[in-house]
Amino acid sequence: MRRKVAPDSTAMVAGGGGGGATEAERQEQAQLFSAIRNGEDLGPFVRRAFASGRPESLLSSLRQFARSKEAEIEDVCKAHYQDFIRAVDDLRSLLSDVDSLKSALADSNDALQAAAGPLLAALDAYLEARSIAANLAAALRAAHLCSRLFALLARANEHLAADHLYLALRAVAAAERDLLPAAPHPTIRRMLLRLIPAVRAHAERKISKEFSDWMVQIRVASRHLGQIAIGRASAARQREEELRARQRQAEEQAHFRSGSTTATPTLRDHSYSLRVEEDDDWAGDDADDLAAAAAAASSDGGDPGLDLTPLYRAYHIHKTLGLEERFRRYYFENRKLQLTSDFQVSSLTPFLESHQTFFAQIAGFFIVEDRILRTGGGLIARPDVDALWETAVTKMVSVLEDQFSRMQTANHLLLIKDYVSLLGVTLHRYRYAVDPLLDVLSKHRDKYHDLLLSDCRRQVSEALAADKFEQMLMKKEYEYSMNVLSFQIQTSDITPAFPYVAPFSSSVPDLCRISRSFVEDSISFMSHGGQLDIYPIVKKYLERLLGEVLDGSILRLIESGGLGVSQAMQVAANMAVLERACDFLFRHAAQLSGIPLRIAEKGKEGIPFEEISRCDCGALAGAAEEEDRRFLAADGRH
Repeated sequence: MRRKVAPDSTAMVAGGGGGGATEAERQEQAQLFSAIRNGEDLGPFVRRAFASGRPESLLSSLRQFARSKEAEIEDVCKAHYQDFIRAVDDLRSLLSDVDSLKSALADSNDALQAAAGPLLAALDAYLEARSIAANLAAALRAAHLCSRLFALLARANEHLAADHLYLALRAVAAAERDLLPAAPHPTIRRMLLRLIPAVRAHAERKISKEFSDWMVQIRVASRHLGQIAIGRASAARQREEELRARQRQAEEQAHFRSGSTTATPTLRDHSYSLRVEEDDDWAGDDADDLAAAAAAASSDGGDPGLDLTPLYRAYHIHKTLGLEERFRRYYFENRKLQLTSDFQVSSLTPFLESHQTFFAQIAGFFIVEDRILRTGGGLIARPDVDALWETAVTKMVSVLEDQFSRMQTANHLLLIKDYVSLLGVTLHRYRYAVDPLLDVLSKHRDKYHDLLLSDCRRQVSEALAADKFEQMLMKKEYEYSMNVLSFQIQTSDITPAFPYVAPFSSSVPDLCRISRSFVEDSISFMSHGGQLDIYPIVKKYLERLLGEVLDGSILRLIESGGLGVSQAMQVAANMAVLERACDFLFRHAAQLSGIPLRIAEKGKEGIPFEEISRCDCGALAGAAEEEDRRFLAADGRH
C-alpha cells in the first residue's frame, strides 16, 4: 500500500494562480493556503481583501484551493485502488489459510485433550492427595502437640489437687517451654497464656499461706524446743553434779579415814567451765534437741510443730518461680519481727514467773535458725544470723540489767541466773557467743552476795534468838549425823552412846547449816558463769559471812547484856565448836569449787572467825563477871 503524499502549496499556487498573478498575489495566496492547512483564523485575510477592494481574488483563491483538494483526493484514490484490491484478495486468501489452520489446531487439540485428559485427572488426584496428606500431617502434629499439652495440663491438675506444687510448676514450665511456641491454634495459645500465670499465682498464694501458718506454729514450737533443750542441759548439769557429789563423798570418806586435811584431788579441777567443742566436725546436738522436743510433743498427744519441711518447701517453690531473693528477704524480715516480738516483757506478769518462757523462746528461735543455716541451702546467711543474735544479746542484757536492778531477793537472782546460765550452755553448743550474758551475771555478783548476806544475817539473828544456850540433847543416831557428822565438828571418831549431850547448843548446827547453805548458794551463783577459778571469790564472801555476819551477830548478842553466866559460858563453848566448823566450811567451798583440798589447804591463811572468837572470849568473861555481880547483889538483898 502506497503512502499518501500531500501536494506542495507553492506548486499549487504556481499552477493555480495563472500567468497574470503578480508575485505579491502569489505570496498572499500561499500564505492563505498555509493558514487553511494549519487551521488558522482567516479573518485577517478577509479584512485585508475587503480593505484592498479585492474580495474576488480571495474568493477565487478559496475556490482554487477547494479544486486542488478535490484533485488531490482523486489522485489518492487512483493511486491506492489497485493496492486495495490486491489487499482484499490477500485477505481472502489468508482467511482460507486460517480456516485450514483452525481445523488443524482443533484436530491437534482434540488429540491432545484425549491424550492429556487421564494425565491431568491423575495429576489433579495426586495434588488433592498431597494436599490431604499435608493437612493430615499437620492435623496429626497438632493432635500430638495437643495430646502432650493436655497430658501435661492434666498432670498439673493432678499435682495441684494432691498439693504437689513443685511437680505442677514443672509440668507448667514444660508446657510453656516446649508447647507454647508451637501451639496449633490461637485459642489454645491464649488459654496457655492465661493459664500458666494463673497456676503460678495459685502456687505462690498457696505456698505463702502455708509459710504464714508455719511462721505462726514455729513460735510455739520454738518455745517448746527451747524448754526441752534447756531442760536437757539442766539434766546434763544435774548428772555432772551428782557425779561430783559422789566424788566429794568419796573424798570426804577418805579424808575422814585418814584423819588429815589432805585427800585425793577430784577428777576435774575446774568442773564449772563452759564446755567448748574443739572438733570442727561437730555432730550437731540440735538433732537430739529436735528429736527430744518432737518425742515430748508426741507423747503429750500434741502436734510437735517442729517440722521444717514447710519452710524448705516454700523456699524451693519460690526458687522454682524465680523469686528466691525476694523470699530470702521476706523470711529474714519476718523472723526479725518475730524475734522483736519475743523480746516483749509483760508488765502484768512478774519476770520471775515469765523468765523461763522468755529465755526458752529465744533459745528455741536460735536453735531453729542454726538448723536452717546449716540445712536450708542458703536460705539465710551466717551474717544475718549473727546480726539477729547480736540484737537478741543486746536485748537480753538490757532486760537482765533492768530486772536485776529491781530485785531485792537473793533467791530470785539465783533462779534467774541459773536459767540464764543454762541458756548460755545450750546456745554455746550451737556456737553462739554468750559472753555478754555471762558478763551481766558477773556484774551482779556483788549485789547477789550482799542480798545473800542480808538473808543470812536475818537467819543468824533468828537462830541466836531461838537458842536458849543449853547443851543440845540428841536421842537418835540420825540426829547426831545430821547435827555433828555432817559438819565434821565431832571430837572423836567413835560414835557416842545415846542419848548424847553435845558440848554446844542448838544454834551451832543451825549456824553451820546457814553457812553451808551460803557456800552452796554462792557456788551456785558463781558456777557455770564462764569463770574457771571461783574458789578465791567464794572464799572472800565466806570470810565476809564469818567475819561480818556471824561475828557481828554474836557480838551484838554479847553486848546486849542479856546472857547469864551459864549462857555466856555456852556461847564460849559454841565459839570453839564454830572454829572447827570453819575448817569444814572452807573445805566444803573448795570441794564445791572443784579444786583439790591440798591446794585449798596450802592457800588458807587463817580463818578470820578464829581471831574474832578469841577477841570475843574477853567480852564473854566480862559479861559473865557482870552477871555474877548482879547475881551476888541480888542474893545479898534477899
